[in-house]
Amino acid sequence: MNLTVLASAVYLPGDDPGAPPPERAHEVLGRKGLLGKDAATRLAICVAHRTLERPDGAPRPAGPADPRTAVVVSSNLGNVAAVRGVVRTVRESGGRGVSPLLAPVLSSNVIAAALAIWFRWSGPNLMICSGATGGLDAVASAALLLRSGRAERVVVVGCEPADPDAAAVYGRPLRACAACLILARSGPAGSPHVGAVRPVLDGGAAADSYGADGVLRVAEAAAAVRAGSSTGRFVVCGDAADGWRGVRVSAS
Repeated sequence: MNLTVLASAVYLPGDDPGAPPPERAHEVLGRKGLLGKDAATRLAICVAHRTLERPDGAPRPAGPADPRTAVVVSSNLGNVAAVRGVVRTVRESGGRGVSPLLAPVLSSNVIAAALAIWFRWSGPNLMICSGATGGLDAVASAALLLRSGRAERVVVVGCEPADPDAAAVYGRPLRACAACLILARSGPAGSPHVGAVRPVLDGGAAADSYGADGVLRVAEAAAAVRAGSSTGRFVVCGDAADGWRGVRVSAS
């Protein structure tokens, strides 16, 4: 079953002057609510904000939560800096030096949870941390939620930070990035479509966007289809250690 891409966006600090880095996320989101949020969470909220075409500085949505919108996020290193920071504190000062207030940000699910709370999406909430294939694993998970009727639309986000802790764990250069897709079973005529995610034998060199890569590539392909500059492309993410996944993004 093909899925419809209702909307998509990429958010690339350093590449796009209109995408402020995480420490300046308030320029996109306003200042309220950002205290204590790590870099990857800020990137995720910024890209979702842009995907929804909300004006910069617009307040957080209000009103009843939407139980038919699910959230699936792919990020392998999103809260690594927080975890390593706690480890360093315990080594230097013992367990008493760690504030209980840090507990929420030590869960890998913090990004998906923060997105759901910020935008009031109360459907299923999933965090994918499956390595280099994570972005397309997130798209595949979204397809399952839609096919099963658990949600009417799924917000899929891929994001990775580029802080020293994340780069040290990854062992190679990283770039701060985020991408977002809003997927549904059907949508307006002319919308890009995404096919079934499947394994592929090889995809070339590993990307510096790591767990965000699959979502990023699908979002870029969907934008090209929507702009009329492409009739579609087959996108791949992964690496030699984690394997490869691929999916067709097309105009129909």
